[in-house]
Amino acid sequence: MESIEFINRYESNLDEISEVVKPELIPIIDELRQIDPHDLVRPEAYFESESHGKGFVWNMFIKRVRKYSKVE
Repeated sequence: MESIEFINRYESNLDEISEVVKPELIPIIDELRQIDPHDLVRPEAYFESESHGKGFVWNMFIKRVRKYSKVE
């Protein structure tokens, strides 16, 4: 998957995550929605598959969940 496909699917990947996480984690999804996906990948970036692109977004989400759970 090329970077432009990742960028185009970024919001739908966040939508998928929001459908399966606890409601109290939705603010983290909202925070990720504020990030411009163009800032996440370089134009020449390439993901082996759509699953790798989704995994990248999930990884960002999980890192933020861990960060906030350490703060509390």
